[in-house]
Amino acid sequence: MPPAITATRPASRPAPYDFRHAPAPPGTANREVSRFRRRLRQLVERASRTNGDKPVILVSHSQGGYFALDFLNRSPLPWRRRFVKHFVMASTGAGGFVLLMQTLLPSLQVRMIFPGTLSALPSPVAFGDDTPLVVTTNRSYAARDMLAFLAAAGLPPQAVWLYETRALPVALSLGPPLVPMTCVNGGGVPTVEKLVYPCPGGLGAAPEVVYGDGDGVVNLASILALDTVMGGDPRQEHYRSMRIANMSHLGVVSDALALERLLGEILYAATPAVDARAM
Repeated sequence: MPPAITATRPASRPAPYDFRHAPAPPGTANREVSRFRRRLRQLVERASRTNGDKPVILVSHSQGGYFALDFLNRSPLPWRRRFVKHFVMASTGAGGFVLLMQTLLPSLQVRMIFPGTLSALPSPVAFGDDTPLVVTTNRSYAARDMLAFLAAAGLPPQAVWLYETRALPVALSLGPPLVPMTCVNGGGVPTVEKLVYPCPGGLGAAPEVVYGDGDGVVNLASILALDTVMGGDPRQEHYRSMRIANMSHLGVVSDALALERLLGEILYAATPAVDARAM
């Protein structure tokens, strides 16, 4: 079961999604994701109605953050202001993670590639155009070279096309939800940051893995990019970023200490006396 987005206040209501799919670029649609948005909108309105017409708090984890952002950004702004008091996004970066590049290599014999998988590849939004993520004896691949990397990794043309026409445009258009927002992430955990292939075998050989900071899945660069992409937009009235030291990707929603801090953020945002837009 993939991580779910939850509409909370006062009781939690899960909104599961199909992780194989991914939000579509602006001006296009994904039938499954569109169906998810309709159901989530109905869930939010029902939760508000059963709680005295008060706005709700949305909570997401991991890939659910991308679905929640897509849902909010495709909802009319007056609707967002009316029904969503706060959005708490946990364990989600602004631009994917390097670990996924390792899992796509031929030696792992990936059988099926889904749009939802490609959407988590490192994006220039977080990693920049020139930061080498994969290095071979012949060339290096940065986030801007993802099309060349996918082809060199042996992915079928259809998968490369899906990345170019679906995943990349969504990553480049990532923006703030324009509702009060808190991001909670882990950190201080060794995280795959670069893959080095020193032998002539290229991407078919076993790489030397260079580790950096992150939550064990999402790189620190992707986490920090949230502050620029979300908090750096003047239209985003309230944005708060919190990192929990020495905490893993899943630990944010399973470790007792991390859960206490995460729930503290949710409960504080839910306090009737707190207007997050004025925080």
